Amino acid sequence: MFYSSSIFKSAGISSGNVATLGLGAVQVVMTAVSAGLIDKAGRRLLLMVSSAGMAVCLFLVSLAFYLKSHLVGDSHLVMFTSILAVTSLLVYIVSFSLGIGGVPWVIMSEILPVNVKGLAGSVATLANWSSSWLVTMTINLLLEWSKAGTFFLYAIICSLTLVFVAFCVPETKGRTLEEIEASFR
Repeated sequence: MFYSSSIFKSAGISSGNVATLGLGAVQVVMTAVSAGLIDKAGRRLLLMVSSAGMAVCLFLVSLAFYLKSHLVGDSHLVMFTSILAVTSLLVYIVSFSLGIGGVPWVIMSEILPVNVKGLAGSVATLANWSSSWLVTMTINLLLEWSKAGTFFLYAIICSLTLVFVAFCVPETKGRTLEEIEASFR
């Protein structure tokens, strides 16, 4: 969200600030939807759908910027790449808000024993904000290097997140701490 206005402008949207405002509104609404789905769909499923959706959307944004950098003069295709980039970013925010944005915090509160919950929560928060700081501090450099390459790199990271969730994250919905701990043995 920090650089969405400049990303929208790079995609050919003249009113990047308005697009960013719309993006924020979508994020608020979809986070509320996620809160309603978390006990129905399950934490793990939301994380997997979220990670997969984010990866696909970032691959599409990467493709849009790649195509835009190789197009010469065809305004219809340039317009298509702009629409593809903006639509993909919008669906990316929907995907993020449905799972990765909030579900890990719920799982963390359910999965950790009381005696380590405070310390582990602090470490997780530090890792979260450190990752956010790293993205914020490097995105301009990466975008100068390659817009398409930047989003491709982020898509790979989201794909790896999907693999991690699929193989390492247990479902915690409706389970006691003892049942969750038993799934790690």
